[in-house]
Amino acid sequence: MDSNPLPMLRLLTLPASWLTLLETLRPVFRRSSTFGLFMLLATGLVARTTRRTVVGMLAGAGVAALVSFHSACRFFSQYTWDTDRLGLAIARLIVEQLLPADAPIEAVVDDTLFRRWGKKVHHAFWTHDGAAQGPAKLGRGNRWVIIGIVVRLPFCSHPVCLPILFRLWAGKGTASPVELAGQMLSLLTKAFPHNDIHLVGDAAYHGKPLLVPATTITTRLPANAALHTPAPPRTGRRGRPAKKGKRLPRLAELAATATWRTVTVTRYGRADTVAIAVIDCLWYGPFGATPGRAVLVREPDTTGYDLALFSTDTHADLERIVERYADRWSIEPANANGKQLLGVGQARNRVAKAVERTVPFGFLVQTLVIVWYALYGYHPDDLISRAAAEPWYHDKSEPAFEDMLAKLRRALIAARFSGTTPNLPDPNIIRDYQLACAAAAA
Repeated sequence: MDSNPLPMLRLLTLPASWLTLLETLRPVFRRSSTFGLFMLLATGLVARTTRRTVVGMLAGAGVAALVSFHSACRFFSQYTWDTDRLGLAIARLIVEQLLPADAPIEAVVDDTLFRRWGKKVHHAFWTHDGAAQGPAKLGRGNRWVIIGIVVRLPFCSHPVCLPILFRLWAGKGTASPVELAGQMLSLLTKAFPHNDIHLVGDAAYHGKPLLVPATTITTRLPANAALHTPAPPRTGRRGRPAKKGKRLPRLAELAATATWRTVTVTRYGRADTVAIAVIDCLWYGPFGATPGRAVLVREPDTTGYDLALFSTDTHADLERIVERYADRWSIEPANANGKQLLGVGQARNRVAKAVERTVPFGFLVQTLVIVWYALYGYHPDDLISRAAAEPWYHDKSEPAFEDMLAKLRRALIAARFSGTTPNLPDPNIIRDYQLACAAAAA
């Protein structure tokens, strides 16, 4: 068996559009052979419909009998390449191709658990598992902190999260998920020094590590948050000036005396009418003397408040802050799609480098699938056959990640077989394959 995948690439016919997309990532890899193996494994992960282990990736690419299994394993455990460099290269592709020029970057952060068994699995711990069934939200495995870029695609009514940066939590006594998120936010800022970056996280993501220059953070306020008025002006007397003003009442009391106004916000793909109120304040415990705003939100015909947010973005419209926090939800289906549809986390490796690379690799391939579909694969007729085969989805009007993945798989099949083998059905007979052939040739 050949450990060098480059000769095998000549036997693997890829759609021109998929090949073009992957070629933009060649500078990330020092060796051409490593880049070739990346192309094989990424294609195999997309094409494979059953278990996505390393062997499964090779089988999906159709080269399991030609490329050494050990070579594929060494791609994750030994070969020289970096998940941060790969993620930032894909982030540049996203910013250049899917965001308006000079637009701010909206990023979301969350953590998720991949359950693992075995005493020798690298950095596997008992930790919180938000996706666990039942009241006991606890599981053992690898806990990953993930940052993704939120984009709005013309064929989707809801925002889409594209995961790009990843950190594996190393257990108690090491960097916390908030500190890991701060590290990744700093990387993103250095990669895009001319873009404003707005990070959004749930209630767990607050703290000074997230105060990165040229960025803002929006998170959810707990009901018992200790808020203060901004620091008073200096008095001219001797001594250290005050860093914070007087303590504000609890959020429930603030809501009772706040000035509310009715606005329309776009959340979860729909326009909602809500009432909002704002209090300029400091959340001194997590963010020190950094100026911020507490934004209270309530639904029509209710009292008190339903949602409380804190944002260090003191210039954005209040409606935009509410919408920005609603966009945070896009990372939840992104995590679910990676696990359930693409099989991210199914590889059963144990050593440090392999564990630290396999999950990011899978999520980055997921991001590439969406970017490919947005640039080359989308067609308005994509849902016609799906609606005919599954008429119970009568409200389905836009493609889901499953449809994007299926379209790329059909494009891979069309590129491999169309025009090379006699006695095959004309692809024009089947609408799906007609569209797939067009995507393969794009």
